[in-house]
Amino acid sequence: MVNNPHSPPHEYLQSGALIIGGITSQIFIASNLIEFTEGPPPPLLNELVVLPKNYQHILALAFAVKEINENPEILPNVTLGFRIYDSYFNAKWTYHATLLLASSLERFVPNYLCDTQNNLIAVIGGLDPLISLHVATILDIYKIAQLTHGPAPVMNDKTPGLPFYQMFPNEEHQYRGIHSLLLHFGWTWIGVLVMDNENGEKFVQSVFRVFSHSGICIEFIERILQITFLSDLLNKMKDGAKIHERVMKSKANVLVAYGESYSMAFFSFATYLSEVVLATNAPKGKVWIGTVQIIPASFAFLKTWDGEIYHGALSFTIHTNDLPAFHQFLESRNPTITTGDGFIQEFWERVFSCIFPGSILDEVEGNLCTGEEKLESLPGSIFEMSMTGHSYNIYNAAYTVAHALHALFKSRHQHRVKMKGEFKLQNEQFWQIHHFLKGVSFNNSAGEEVSFDQNGEIVAGLDVINWVIFSNHSFQTVKVGRMDPQAPPEQAFTINEGAITWHRFFNQTRPLSLCSESCHPGSRKKMREGQPFCCYDCISCPEGKISNQKDMNDCDKCTDENYPNRKQDLCIPKEISFLSFGEPLGLTLASFTFSFSFITVLVLGTFMKHHNTPIVRANNRNLTYTLLVSLLLCFLCALLFIGHPEKVTCLIRQTAFGIIFSVALSCVLAKTITVVLAFMATRPGSRMRKWVGKRLANSTVTSCSFIQAGICAVWLAISPPYPDVDKHSVDDKIVLECNEGSAIFLYFVLAYMGFLALFSFTVAFLARKLPDSFNEAKFITFSMLVFCSVWLSFIPTYLSTKGKYMVAVEIFSILASSAGLLGCIFSPKCYIIVLKPQLNNREQLIRRKGL
Repeated sequence: MVNNPHSPPHEYLQSGALIIGGITSQIFIASNLIEFTEGPPPPLLNELVVLPKNYQHILALAFAVKEINENPEILPNVTLGFRIYDSYFNAKWTYHATLLLASSLERFVPNYLCDTQNNLIAVIGGLDPLISLHVATILDIYKIAQLTHGPAPVMNDKTPGLPFYQMFPNEEHQYRGIHSLLLHFGWTWIGVLVMDNENGEKFVQSVFRVFSHSGICIEFIERILQITFLSDLLNKMKDGAKIHERVMKSKANVLVAYGESYSMAFFSFATYLSEVVLATNAPKGKVWIGTVQIIPASFAFLKTWDGEIYHGALSFTIHTNDLPAFHQFLESRNPTITTGDGFIQEFWERVFSCIFPGSILDEVEGNLCTGEEKLESLPGSIFEMSMTGHSYNIYNAAYTVAHALHALFKSRHQHRVKMKGEFKLQNEQFWQIHHFLKGVSFNNSAGEEVSFDQNGEIVAGLDVINWVIFSNHSFQTVKVGRMDPQAPPEQAFTINEGAITWHRFFNQTRPLSLCSESCHPGSRKKMREGQPFCCYDCISCPEGKISNQKDMNDCDKCTDENYPNRKQDLCIPKEISFLSFGEPLGLTLASFTFSFSFITVLVLGTFMKHHNTPIVRANNRNLTYTLLVSLLLCFLCALLFIGHPEKVTCLIRQTAFGIIFSVALSCVLAKTITVVLAFMATRPGSRMRKWVGKRLANSTVTSCSFIQAGICAVWLAISPPYPDVDKHSVDDKIVLECNEGSAIFLYFVLAYMGFLALFSFTVAFLARKLPDSFNEAKFITFSMLVFCSVWLSFIPTYLSTKGKYMVAVEIFSILASSAGLLGCIFSPKCYIIVLKPQLNNREQLIRRKGL
């Protein structure tokens, strides 16, 4: 702070035929922002706070006018001048300064042009949206063009109708840049600090929906208060300290700050109050993401504060190119030889901590300013020698006005009037510069194109800056990224993560800012009731589903051709599965099939060899041969179920199995009926003798077999089996199978065989004690008991298995039931024929019967 003996306004004047006005914001007067309910403000609040970094804005305009006047290709024979006034961050002084620009030089007479020395063509300013709005309110009356180098104000029905020419990039680019930055680093749990005004609310409304749509949650929104009454100052500062404490203790490690150039000063001072005065121990490790205005301005207010809180901060700045000539222009500044500059004295005294002789009336202790001090010796936190973004905008704005004037002169050459060796534009044509400003396009001295879009906004991008704060109060800015709205969408935002210096709290590792830890692949998010969607628990994917990315809301089902791996983070192609001859199970079943078939052939051969023996002839020799052949075919038909399912094998395997088994069961039934009728025919006067013989047996076998054949024929005609692919019954296999076409007909076939077996079992059970030496009823009873047991077990087993094992179960049932018939019926006879041939004679049988 400096004790200024002069009252506002401060001004910088340079004469010229045409004048460019400037509204700067270099000096801050606290009493201008606070209303006093009683009496005058305290002397302390009347002191001027010089913001030295903003002095470069004034010099940028002076430098641009100097270059334009020295350039013979722009506005030849016309000298530009400028008049710059300070807004003091206050509406009253902003209006006053704007009216001074619109009035004659040194005569504050609005609406009157008392001389010809104030041809105000355009005004460049202001730094903040409200200042720009206040300026526009006055300029709209005079139809004077305004080029703003800061953000545009919120527009409504009461704002001036004249458009702004915005040298500041559209704020939407900042919003998109912040959004892209958060997504790039995966920061989904953030805090927001905004100024408590219309622009702050506009920012919140603009980003909230976009952030939420992208999975970014806002933990809190803190509004930086505006102090309007002195009586509230202490309370507001205490509230600010509490805001600081809440912010720094929050779970969010990333804080997005938006506001005017002076808004973060309040938070910075609240930080100082919280950490030094109130001695709070809140952790400092946060990543600040600031807009163009907010973070750089914080260093201007607290010179002795180390700024540790902002170490590692990221902010968006106006894209700029350094101009070597501007660096030389700054080096040449000397307050003792500079004329017309009413700002340089306070600036010089502020940055070099010295006093000019005669600047105060009383004697004070301190260093005297010589004017030989060098700006390049100042640290960057006080004053930068390279052109800042706002200065670059002001520089381009001055050239924009010059090029628009140049185009206007060329188009209105016939209206020029030569006066005293210079050209002067007639008054009624001042407003016509708007037409030429809209269409201006040129390359500046840095080689960059300057032009406006259809909305009167400059076509430009933003740089991403990393702030590195040192312990000696100095800092370094490092360009780490770029937001280029003219680039393709996927290339609009770029960031060099390796160049970023993070806050020391994070130990130079990428900070995390999450409400919940990321859900790893193989799991999904489960929202916590009553909390934002960024807060969730991680649960494993349900069976059959996967998640192959982090933080998935839902698990995805694999395609029918794939299945989840054990970790449920990848879909693996399913293997083709069918019961083949090459695998152990198929080979084993095939071996049993051939073994039982061979045994059946041996039994058949034995019976044929001994076909004239009593034991073979006693039980209908032809029926026995038919039963053995059918059993042989039953064993062999099991081979139709092994191997790659083909159209032919699928078509005949179930029907062949059903018909052949029905023939076998019909033979068994015929044998049983023959035994019963033979016994009944032995009774005197029995009429059953006419039924005994081959005729009855053949009729039984034929009729029972034809019924099953009829069922199979209808099956094949209506809904025949066909090869099919089952992708669902086994999780990790694609099963090649035969689709039975109609399960009802399969159940009909099995039910009919069950009927034959049950009927044979009943008849055989009733005839088991008949007195016949060659009575097969006991053996048939036991064989049917085995048969029924096998197929009753088959049903639940078949329904509970999947894939190729269903086929294996059916093959096993075929082999087991066929082997049961073969063993139970023919093993006793083979025993007598082969091992006890002495018992295979009529005398022996008669003797045994007599016993």
